[in-house]
Amino acid sequence: MKVLVTDPIANEGIEILRDAGIEVEEKLGLSPEELRQAIKGVHGLIIRSNTKVTADLVEAADELKVVGRAGTGLDNVDIPACNKHGIVVMNTPGGNTNSAAEHTIAMILAVSRHIPQATASMKEGKWEKKKFLGQEVAGKTLGIIGIGRIGSIVAQLAQGLKMKVVAFDPHIRPDLAERMGVELMDLDGVLARADYISVHTPLTPETKWLLNKDLFDKMKDGAIVVNCARGGIINEEDLYEALKSGKLKAAALDVFEKEPTTLENKLLSLENFICTPHLGASTKEAQENVAVAVARQIRDYLLNGEVRNAVNVPSVTGEALAQLAPYIGLGEKIGAFQAQILEGPIEEVEVIYQGDVAELDTKPVTIAMLKELLAPAVREDVNSVNAPIIAEERGIKVTESKSSTAEDFTNLITVKVKGGSEENIISGTIFGKKEPRLVRLNDFRLEAVPEGHMLLIYNEDRPGVIGRIGMTLGSAGINIARMQVGQDPSHKRNVILLTTNEVVSKEVLDNLLAQEGVTQARLLEL
Repeated sequence: MKVLVTDPIANEGIEILRDAGIEVEEKLGLSPEELRQAIKGVHGLIIRSNTKVTADLVEAADELKVVGRAGTGLDNVDIPACNKHGIVVMNTPGGNTNSAAEHTIAMILAVSRHIPQATASMKEGKWEKKKFLGQEVAGKTLGIIGIGRIGSIVAQLAQGLKMKVVAFDPHIRPDLAERMGVELMDLDGVLARADYISVHTPLTPETKWLLNKDLFDKMKDGAIVVNCARGGIINEEDLYEALKSGKLKAAALDVFEKEPTTLENKLLSLENFICTPHLGASTKEAQENVAVAVARQIRDYLLNGEVRNAVNVPSVTGEALAQLAPYIGLGEKIGAFQAQILEGPIEEVEVIYQGDVAELDTKPVTIAMLKELLAPAVREDVNSVNAPIIAEERGIKVTESKSSTAEDFTNLITVKVKGGSEENIISGTIFGKKEPRLVRLNDFRLEAVPEGHMLLIYNEDRPGVIGRIGMTLGSAGINIARMQVGQDPSHKRNVILLTTNEVVSKEVLDNLLAQEGVTQARLLEL
């Protein structure tokens, strides 16, 4: 067996692989073409954030079985391409959590006391004691956006500094926040109240430029912004203007939209801006933790077939996986669909298996569904191993039931998700041997292929409405690949599931909502 390491990891991880008799080749800083050549004959690939595992690279990998990320984020890995080629993708959640949280607190203290500026001043031979008047953090309010694993530790550390902590996270239940001593608020409430704003969300289409001019305008005058999460969550041009105008007192970034960041970035010209070159996980302890974890996972998978911390494969044997694979895929689609239509925190999940699927060990299917259901709340941290644990930690009740009969279908999986006063029910089945279909959405019966860019539309069931929907999309140059309509005759309404060849923009979505007879419309990605 051969493992290629293309980003630097601690030597402890390399030794674990070599002690197991695995050949290890370290090749750092490769160009894309060099990497495509180096991947030939390689069974395992270990990366950090620099290496891009693209579809082209996956195509060039003739023996690759597993990709391991020494760290958490996987936005540099084309997971669908890996899925297509049967490549397991693993990460090491939790290995650098403390380091990232501590770096956030370090940035808060450094920006509050002008430590970088004062250091630079002294190194120029100056003694400008009066110039660098700072402020205490004790008694100030820290607003945390995203209170997951790292955000919750930041909250604990901030409380130790006698800061008050408020947070915005639509995916956490108020009672869990209360146990942390954190006041849960809506986003506008956090922005209006906090002296410091710290971001701890993954970078997704929803969080891209989450902090922009509109949100900066809602912050207190003189607030301080900190981002040690992911570059791109903050609109850097808008941040520059807010700092230059004095709306914000200061900002501290560890991550940037473009990395490495050069002097071309205007933020670096501002005195009230401090930064570090993506050092959140750069501690000896964190690097050893993730190197050892990824090496053990790669070793155990290549030698024994054991799967741990995989983000695209449940922990099952190869034989069982072949039989369960279609149902696992269906479970993932239902979970992802539910996650995108439920408003507010999840309270209960019920999974009902009927027909042939009820005779199988359905635990991997439930876990796969949970992983996708929880993904918007915890994104990078959730995988096939820890999804049930995270659900339990968040107080989500998960139940399963089975029946040998499935009414009109040979097999049927139904997932009911409750949150607050809302409950959504989605059922799906497998056509043939492996084709997933959604056959129920709440009160509507339909037959939809759950994949690609989708639009979920509710409309009045009367002549002309569906035509206007089609014309609106056509006028925007958007092609409809598939369309399924479910009817509710008793209430004279329809549900429409459209698959489009490209992502529908917000402008087009607004135009759809403006059409007479259209009551709801939302984007889905499956």
